[in-house]
Amino acid sequence: MNSWYKRTSMQTKFFLRYIVLLVIVLCFFLVYINWIVIIPLKDDMEDEKRMLAVSINNQIDDYMIAQNQLSQRILSNKQVFNILAAGHISTTTEEGLRHSRILKDSMFQAIGPTMNIRDMIIYDVQGSRIAAFLGFNDTPDSLNSELKERLDSRMVHETSYVLHRENNGIVTFNRAIVDQNGSVYGYLTIQLDQARLNSPTGNVADGFALIFDEHYQLIAGMPSEEYDDSQLSQQLQQQSERNGMYVNKAGDYITYVQSEMTGWSTFVVTPRDSVLGPVNSVIRLSILIISGLLLVLFVYIYFSTKNLLLPIRKLRNQISRIQYNNLNVQVNHHTHNNELISLHEAFQDLLLRLQQSIEREKAAVHEEAKARNSALQAQIAPHFIHNVLYLISIAAQEQNYKAVTEMCKHLSENLRYIVSNATHHVSLTEELQYTRHYLSLVHAHYEDDLEWEIIADESADSIQIPRLTIQPFVENCIEHAFSKADPPWRIRIEYKLFNGLWAIEISDNGSGIAPEKIQSIMDNIHRGNTSDIGLQPDQQWGNMGIVNTVHRLQLMYRNRLFFNIFNHPGHEKGVTVLIIASLTDDFY
Repeated sequence: MNSWYKRTSMQTKFFLRYIVLLVIVLCFFLVYINWIVIIPLKDDMEDEKRMLAVSINNQIDDYMIAQNQLSQRILSNKQVFNILAAGHISTTTEEGLRHSRILKDSMFQAIGPTMNIRDMIIYDVQGSRIAAFLGFNDTPDSLNSELKERLDSRMVHETSYVLHRENNGIVTFNRAIVDQNGSVYGYLTIQLDQARLNSPTGNVADGFALIFDEHYQLIAGMPSEEYDDSQLSQQLQQQSERNGMYVNKAGDYITYVQSEMTGWSTFVVTPRDSVLGPVNSVIRLSILIISGLLLVLFVYIYFSTKNLLLPIRKLRNQISRIQYNNLNVQVNHHTHNNELISLHEAFQDLLLRLQQSIEREKAAVHEEAKARNSALQAQIAPHFIHNVLYLISIAAQEQNYKAVTEMCKHLSENLRYIVSNATHHVSLTEELQYTRHYLSLVHAHYEDDLEWEIIADESADSIQIPRLTIQPFVENCIEHAFSKADPPWRIRIEYKLFNGLWAIEISDNGSGIAPEKIQSIMDNIHRGNTSDIGLQPDQQWGNMGIVNTVHRLQLMYRNRLFFNIFNHPGHEKGVTVLIIASLTDDFY
């Protein structure tokens, strides 16, 4: 092999060396994919299933807490104790009917307008039914003897309750009606709504969820055709821990969580493909990418090594003679000794000329950016002055001279801030102080209808931004966000600094922005970011303020800036403007 290697061409030697290096790199890549992508992805999927089981378990606990509170309202009603103390009276008598009506009224007041149970029954101390809120046909006339014994054993605990599953499948919440002295007056049974119990188990996208009681009887949920609830209950009894996950013979993932409050166990069965599907997809995609990469690199290495050995002298002569006005220079076939050193010297000379050209280009771009920044700032300032003068005129018409005086002082400070060194950047602290003046001017007009808050610490002194960066967003809140919203109107400005990034959040509780308008604003910003940044008036929400202000920040931070605008999620009203910038060059 050594003799054959010596006789091979230089192209073959280069090719073999590159192949060995490529194999080593691909091996490291496979290890990286396995440890950094595949294993964490599998762990995340398993954690998600555990969290799902815990979530279902917590929903059932919340439902039981609600029933406990409902029973407490019954036990706190003195009329219930008075009627139970009088003993059982037949409902065929006038007194018995009156007692039944009073008990039903008490149950109605305790349950309230939201009926989240099936029925509620009150038994006397002997376990005979006295009153039922709805009174279904399957409502028992007497309390189950076994259940009564369990309740009597817990009567010393005022907050004790017993969950019981009837023969007809109805699950009940039971507790003894006990006074402060521990005397038993009767028993309260709340028949739970089966639909409420089944509701949390229906939120499983892949697989199914079951709930078993402490006797491993099925309480809620419906297993799939491949599983039997008795089989799953046996598997649950074999587990030594209260919470955990295991894989059955079919490869499906079984997650179980036992509630400390009810003693019930939530059983979530997830098919193997649902858990490992994304992992297998990543594995298949990695194999496909590596196979394609190997094929491409084999071809590339072959032709690269072949072209690398072409006569270097032609390339050296071309580099040494190239000029800005002579890019199509012809190759000189004149030969030289030590061509590699000559090629290096020619390449260094080319780099020097390119360096000079780049420096001149950078200086021109810098001057252009300063000019654009001044133009954008000048475009915003007159708009602000017009709005403030309009506010002052309104206060003067209302003969509020003290407010006019204060607003003129604020306006004087703001005008001094605008016109002083207009092309220079300012600290974020100065910009926030300017915004406070502006909000004070606006607050003088809206009075108690407007509430605002600015949160920032001393680190804002080290952040540099263009002038009039925050005020346009605040002005948009006043003029647009609150036009269709009822007062009080709130504006919140919060600054944070962490890990070399600073962020500004500007939030309001207005009527929000239509999604298509948000998309239009972001499209205008994106177009300005991907091409030359110029003065582009925005005729959508907020006029020119948003797009032009973001363009001014882009002139300063370039690709170290992140901007987003979004409506608040859920039922919360309002819009948040988010600006994040990096103090270093490695933002992306």
